[in-house]
Amino acid sequence: MSNPVSPQAIELPVLRERIEIPGSADTPLVALIDRPDGPVRGHALLAHCFTCSKDTIAAARIARALAAAQIAVTRVDFTGLGESAGDFADTTFSSNIEDLVLTADALRERGMAPELLVGHSLGGAAVMAAAEFIPEVRAVATIAAPEEPVAVERHLVEGLEQMAREGEAVVMLAGRPMRIRQSFVDDLAEHSLADRVAALGVPLLLMHSPDDEQLGFDAAERLYAHARQPKSLIALDGADHLLTADGAAERAGRLIATWADQYLPTAQEPSSSLPAGAVSVRPNGLGAFGQDIAAGRHRWLADEPTTVRGALDTGPNPYDMLLAALGACTSMTMRMYADHKGFEVDDLQVVLSQERVHADDCADCETSDGHVTRIERSISISGDLTPEQRAGLMRIADKCPVHRTLREPIVIVTREADAAE
Repeated sequence: MSNPVSPQAIELPVLRERIEIPGSADTPLVALIDRPDGPVRGHALLAHCFTCSKDTIAAARIARALAAAQIAVTRVDFTGLGESAGDFADTTFSSNIEDLVLTADALRERGMAPELLVGHSLGGAAVMAAAEFIPEVRAVATIAAPEEPVAVERHLVEGLEQMAREGEAVVMLAGRPMRIRQSFVDDLAEHSLADRVAALGVPLLLMHSPDDEQLGFDAAERLYAHARQPKSLIALDGADHLLTADGAAERAGRLIATWADQYLPTAQEPSSSLPAGAVSVRPNGLGAFGQDIAAGRHRWLADEPTTVRGALDTGPNPYDMLLAALGACTSMTMRMYADHKGFEVDDLQVVLSQERVHADDCADCETSDGHVTRIERSISISGDLTPEQRAGLMRIADKCPVHRTLREPIVIVTREADAAE
């Protein structure tokens, strides 16, 4: 296993994207994807607590802790909660499970099918129930999950009689009036979580606080007894049910990341044994097009803009990098020339763009047939310079090595690498 994630790691850059997904009620669900700004070793789907949302302190901090451990996390609002559309009164525990499965389906289309499911409170029960319908799942982790979904009825006591009599009731939950229907209660009773846990078939982590004021630690102990190996039970000492206590959510996220380490694939780091001058590019699992690039000790991302289906815009696109290579080479060559000549250049900026044009519209092109790629390069030079010095700098711009490479004939040889490479 890798080293546990340190508290400082939570401050690492995290890329965030908001997406919409078709939900169980044919209304859109809203989800947030938190991704590490670098290699991704796995994808997680996080389910929030009963009547909560993806934006709770617990959900947000757990997601950030997992992202710091190179795990991309999608946290989704169930139907009728948070930013997701629909009427919460129309939902059931079964529809929560369906929302998770539909979210996993949408993530699969983006190349981000979840290998790790994480659930908090009733969301924990939901991920344990949903796991069998998501074939990519390698592990499930829960926090303060009930032994059976019907345990949620303790929050509905004030409205149970009215629900039985009239079919629905308004119940105060977390200080908010929520309309609950008898169909919700009936659906809870139809689910046997103990049976599903016993047949789970993937490693299970149960986390619960001995200080949980809403649900006793014995609920986790009974779930643990139902589960098959490999299974783990961790006591979150000092945490409250909603993980609002200082540091509780971050600690839970770090513990999940450390535990899941053994079940997730190794992060796709480019090879460090590349020969000098070689560049490595490989998919990183961020959407349909995300790539990790390595050159020497340097690492960066490439992608396509979000206007391309399945792309996440996590980095520049290939043509951006082509222009950047020419621009960087131009600026470096001009700076080196200015320093050699003793010119007083205060600043340089090279702005580039490219487009495909008809050859007969290109006065500087060597051919008039078909289309050519035209690169516009605009150079700003500031400093106390004579007109002759400026002209010399502009002439040297065309002599940068990348410029010459692009103008010369290029031969590209493609071969399949040997298995040992």
